[in-house]
Amino acid sequence: MSIASTARVVIDLDVPGPTISRHLYGHFAEHLGRCIYGGFYVGEDSPIPNEGGIRLDVVEALLALDIPNLRWPGGCFADEYHWQDGIGPKADRPSMVNTHWGNVEENNHFGTHEFMALCELLGAAPYVNGNVGSGTVREMSEWVEYLTRNGDSPMVRARRANGRDEPWQVPFWGIGNETWGCGGNMRADAYADLARQYATFLKDHGDNKLYRIAAGAADDDLAWTEALLKAVSCLGCERGPKNLFQAISFHYYTVAGTWEHKGSATDFGLDEYYATIRKAQDIDRVIRGHSALMDAYDPERKLGLVLDEWGTWWDVEPGTNPGFLYQQNAMRDALVASLHFDVFHKHAERLVMANIAQTVNVLQAMLLTDDSDPGGGLVRTPTYHVFEMNKGHHDATAVPVHVVEQPTYGSMELVSASASVKDGRALVSVSNLDPAAPLDVVLDLRGADVRDPAGRLLTASKPQAFNTPGDPDAVAPAPLSVEPEPRGLRVTLPPHSFATISSAL
Repeated sequence: MSIASTARVVIDLDVPGPTISRHLYGHFAEHLGRCIYGGFYVGEDSPIPNEGGIRLDVVEALLALDIPNLRWPGGCFADEYHWQDGIGPKADRPSMVNTHWGNVEENNHFGTHEFMALCELLGAAPYVNGNVGSGTVREMSEWVEYLTRNGDSPMVRARRANGRDEPWQVPFWGIGNETWGCGGNMRADAYADLARQYATFLKDHGDNKLYRIAAGAADDDLAWTEALLKAVSCLGCERGPKNLFQAISFHYYTVAGTWEHKGSATDFGLDEYYATIRKAQDIDRVIRGHSALMDAYDPERKLGLVLDEWGTWWDVEPGTNPGFLYQQNAMRDALVASLHFDVFHKHAERLVMANIAQTVNVLQAMLLTDDSDPGGGLVRTPTYHVFEMNKGHHDATAVPVHVVEQPTYGSMELVSASASVKDGRALVSVSNLDPAAPLDVVLDLRGADVRDPAGRLLTASKPQAFNTPGDPDAVAPAPLSVEPEPRGLRVTLPPHSFATISSAL
C-alpha cells in the first residue's frame, strides 16, 4: 500500500446552514428493463414472496434506506403512458409497446393502484410524472382528480369502482420529462407555454397540495433554464397567474466516455476511474450555474431546483438487452454517489429534491435481482450502502465544511466531505477518492464538543469490486476506528473508500 496522504477537514458545528431535505435522497422507477417487472413487481402468482404482486424482499431492503419519494412511471416512458390503461381488472387492461426501452410489450399490470400500494409499503411520497409529449391536459388533470379528490365526481367514482374509497396524498407532479428530447423534441418557449397550460389545470383537491415541477434542462443547458424562468414562473408578473410551478428540474448523468461508448461498469483502468470522478465532481459547477440563474429571477428562492435523474451510465452488461440498461454497480459507483450527496448538501438551500436513476436493475441501482433464482437473488449494491450510511442527513441542518488540506491528482481534489447536525448528533461524511493511497484525516470540529464517536467504512479490495448473489458482501459497511485528536477526531481511510462518523454533541 502507498504511503498515506493527509487531509484536514474543518467543520463549524455551531454555524447552521440550510436544511438538507430528505427528498434529496429520492428514487426513480421507470417501466424500463427489469425495474418494474421482475424488480418491484412479480405478480400475485410468483413464488417470490409478494403482496399484491409487489415483491417483499425489495420492499424490506428499501425500508432500511427510509426512501422519501419515488418517481414514476418515467422517464421517457412517461410521455407515451396513458394512465387509464393501467387501472381496473388486469385482464381488461390494454397492452402497449414500450417504444423507448427495448420495443417490448407492456401489459399495464403495474399501474396507478399498484404504484400507490408500493409507495404505501415503502412509506414514500409518490412523485408522478405526467404525459405531456403524447397526452392531453384533460388526461393529466383527471389523473390528479382520480388520485387525490374526495366527495363525488366522475374520477372519484371510477377510483371507488376500482377498489379505493379514500383519496391518496400525491404531492409531487412532473409536467412532462425531457421535453427537449424524448418527451417531444420541443423548443423551450413552446414547452413553457404548454407547461403553463398544464399547470393551470392541475388542481389542488381537498388538503392535497400539488408541488408542480416543470421539465428542465439537460446537464448545463442554461439557455433552457433561462427560457423556462422567463416564461413559466411568472414570479414577477403584475397581472396573471402567480406561482404556477413550485420547481424546475434538470438531469445530469455521469458518463465518463461518450454516449456511444460509455465504458464498462467493472472493467476499467486508472484513466477511466479519474475521468469518472472528474465528471461526478462537475455536478457542483452545473448546480451553481442553474442556481445563479434562478437567483437572478427568483431572489427569494420561492422556486425549488430538482435533479430528478442522476447517476452513472455505463455500457450494458454483456449478453443483456441493450434497451434494458442493466449495468453492474462497483465501488467506483458508490464514490460517485457519495460525491453527489456532498454537493447536494452544499446546495440544499436551492436544491430541494434529487432522484437517482434507477432503484432496481437499471443504471445505478440500489438493488439487483436474478430472475433465474427462485429465491429472488436480491443483491444490495455498493451505492445502496452509501444511501443507508448517509440517511442520518435526512432533514438535518447542514453545517459548513472546509477541506483545507488534501492530496490532489493534477487539479482534481481527492477528498470530499459534508456534515450535518440533527437531534443532538453530528454526522460527517468523507470520501477518499485516491484509488491507491490511504488517507489520514483530521476532522477539525469547531463550535461544539463531541463525545462517543462511532465510524463506519465502505471500501473494497479494488475500485472495480462489486456484489453478486455468490458474494453479496464484497462491498459492505464495516466499523471504522475513530481516534480523539486535539482538534477533534482522526480517522484513517483506505484507498477508494467512503466513511461516516457520528457523534453526540
